[in-house]
Amino acid sequence: MRIRCGYTVALDTFAPTSMVLLLDVRPERQPDLRSREVIAFDPPVEARRFRDPFGNVATRILVPGGRITMSAAFWIEDHGRPDDHAPDACEIPVHDLPDEALPFLLGSRYCDTDKLSQTAWNLFGGVAPGWNRVQSIVDYAHGRLRFDYMQADATRSAFDGHGQQVGVCRDFAHLAITLCRCLNIPARYATGYLGDIGVPKDPAPMDFSAWLEVFLDGPAGPRWYTFDARHNRPRIGRIVMAYGRDATDCAITTSFGPSPLAGFTVVTDDVVEGT
Repeated sequence: MRIRCGYTVALDTFAPTSMVLLLDVRPERQPDLRSREVIAFDPPVEARRFRDPFGNVATRILVPGGRITMSAAFWIEDHGRPDDHAPDACEIPVHDLPDEALPFLLGSRYCDTDKLSQTAWNLFGGVAPGWNRVQSIVDYAHGRLRFDYMQADATRSAFDGHGQQVGVCRDFAHLAITLCRCLNIPARYATGYLGDIGVPKDPAPMDFSAWLEVFLDGPAGPRWYTFDARHNRPRIGRIVMAYGRDATDCAITTSFGPSPLAGFTVVTDDVVEGT
């Protein structure tokens, strides 16, 4: 299937302001692009791309002051299948994990494992290890939190969300990631496009989405598997933009100075042949 993706993000600045953007799709998905993915800036600014420590494609800009609008529109090919399901996938002992998975066992800014460790073991220590245990964690996070876009809070950690029992997609992901890490299961944060493909249309405005990936030993060997604590069902058409320990590492825009949001739209649609 072919998916049409794009966005327009407008920010107001009040002085020259440096920014780092994570607006490109991940390098692994770039071979699937069927049109150029180019960020347009209004007013024009010099932009320099680089790879951050997690392999995400980042862009550095210096905004001269005033409003900056960044936008892109592109098509990308997708296999059109739901997220993989591997009920026989096993957990991997910590001493057997690859080095690159170890950071995703540790606490981070929004994944405060020290505050939820006992809760995690109380709830899931007796659940059979592997896929079933991870799904039990995701089920719990899905049922524990109530989605409310108006309750978004950039300072809410997994522990806070667990207590407040409300949040947005990033909070669902943070809670499930944290509980997995407490049980020595590597889990990482993912953000990107997720359109209403194969599901009823959500009347709310489209936004970027957040989910998690968990490192398990499946039928084809150790790999990352997708889980989604907010929707809690396999979905079609995820387009990953960034991976990291939590939302800190995957912020779409990071501004080194005040930059209130002035406009925001996201497009993710499957393209019907002939359109």
